Amino acid sequence: MRVAVTAQGDDLDAAVDVRFGRAGDFVIVDTDTGGVEHLGNEEGRGAGQGAGIQAARRMAEHGVQVVLTGHCGPNAFRTLQAAGIQIYTGLRGGTVRGAIEQFRAGKLEDAKAADAVGHW
Repeated sequence: MRVAVTAQGDDLDAAVDVRFGRAGDFVIVDTDTGGVEHLGNEEGRGAGQGAGIQAARRMAEHGVQVVLTGHCGPNAFRTLQAAGIQIYTGLRGGTVRGAIEQFRAGKLEDAKAADAVGHW
């Protein structure tokens, strides 16, 4: 399974970024193989609007099946849902590695709705 974690860096030891659309980076982990891929988010960080939608589309393009983040706005949430990507919000800090461990241990709950306003 391909799991994307919003991050402030490019590897498993990077700090979690609590924003989805304007996250600094995404670290994509293949939980079956252990492979790690970095996806920068320069476009999203500098977007005047639509950052969440843009980031959600990129997740779909990269075959992501699950997103782990702190918060997700309504447009990103709808776009991720439309792509069939599961969304887990509520990360408050820690590292990408820690977020993946929490996910594997079943300690995260899937989001039922967006929990942030746009342009955050």
